[in-house]
Amino acid sequence: MKRVLVTGADGFIGSTLTELLVRSGYSVRAFAYYNSFNSWGWLDTFDKDILSQIDVFTGDIRDPNGVKEAMKGVDTVFHLAALIAIPFSYHSPDSYVDTNIKGTLNVLQAARTLDTQRVLVTSTSEVYGTAQYVPIDEKHPYQGQSPYSATKIGADRLAESFYRSFQTPVTIVRPFNTYGPRQSARAVIPTIITQLLSGKEEIKLGSLTPTRDFNYVKDTANGFLKLALCDKAIGEEVNIATQKEISIGQLAQELIKQINPNAKIVCDEERLRPEKSEVNRLLGCNEKIRSLTDWAPQYTFEQGLAETIEFFRHNLHRYKTDIYNI
Repeated sequence: MKRVLVTGADGFIGSTLTELLVRSGYSVRAFAYYNSFNSWGWLDTFDKDILSQIDVFTGDIRDPNGVKEAMKGVDTVFHLAALIAIPFSYHSPDSYVDTNIKGTLNVLQAARTLDTQRVLVTSTSEVYGTAQYVPIDEKHPYQGQSPYSATKIGADRLAESFYRSFQTPVTIVRPFNTYGPRQSARAVIPTIITQLLSGKEEIKLGSLTPTRDFNYVKDTANGFLKLALCDKAIGEEVNIATQKEISIGQLAQELIKQINPNAKIVCDEERLRPEKSEVNRLLGCNEKIRSLTDWAPQYTFEQGLAETIEFFRHNLHRYKTDIYNI
């Protein structure tokens, strides 16, 4: 693995992985979403010495021609491009099918044609739905509790079918909830932190009882790299999880304690998911990735939160704290 492509490189996890790959000595092509602003997302914030080493390719993951063009000459593809916000998927499901399912199909078709050496397809713990048992291992049943999760299930199964039908060297990488610097405000940790840092005394949240297994973004990126280097991971789907859980309410109280102890939580009905759509418990099993690689979380939850708070403290101007970002 020498020359690699990262789709979704302009996003949260994608930019962190891109930076890790450059610093690890790989030749990186970064697939960023084309737009008329000529914005490369978080890539625009990179130090010049890092950005100068990246071959930025702008395109649209929904376009098979552009995807194939971007994949020419690379050994490994890290496919992270996706629509991810669950609330937005309630009223725009078509866009999730086009991006998450058809976009993944474009990557798989190109990999088959170009004889790409490795393809890592990004899944999500949301494909499991509310835990039927814990910790959730890779044999847990799938349950599409939102249009978003349903499209990710579809993309995963397409990836599996290409491995079984055409021997495409696919690994399905399934991170549990990732957090850290550069995350969008539609996720719960940035939602809480940005409201607190903007001076709000009332922190608006949805349900407080669901639990999540939170990965710090640098640990998630490291998991991708470890799996890409592991031949035994070909044809497998692998969780990246800490095997620890915390409720949204406990998380909010911890952040309130660290940033503004006077703040109070209020329930905002707009932020509540439909009852049967809410994923009430996610606690992942990481035994498989540990058995395949030497991956282990390098950051404690406390360390990760501290770095995340510090990032948002210096980048609050990038976020619209007065609106609910779905």
